[in-house]
Amino acid sequence: MTKKVLDVGNCGPDFHALKSFVERQFGAKVLQADGPEDALEILHRETIDLVLVNRKLDRDYTDGLEVIKQIKADPAVSETPTMLITNYEEHQQTAISAGAVHGFGKLSIGKNETIALLKPYLG
Repeated sequence: MTKKVLDVGNCGPDFHALKSFVERQFGAKVLQADGPEDALEILHRETIDLVLVNRKLDRDYTDGLEVIKQIKADPAVSETPTMLITNYEEHQQTAISAGAVHGFGKLSIGKNETIALLKPYLG
């Protein structure tokens, strides 16, 4: 069965770069949400294997950590692995404290360490 990734809050060019990478590397389908409302709606409707949340949502610059907190507070979807997309380690640690798994930054899309990070969820 094809794995599904939900990308939350990336701008068009970043979404397409991420989508291309995930499809090419893992053959997974990538869905897009702009904010927490549509992310939760998709999570309730679809079986999602991994959620990738941008540190700052393109839509309104909301902190992606708030999206992670909402996902983790919803018992129906809280077990879905969720990563913060950021190049800043201190933000990764804050996301992990909120229930996320260690994520990656946009600068490392396509790199071997990012492939290794995603493989347990999409491989």
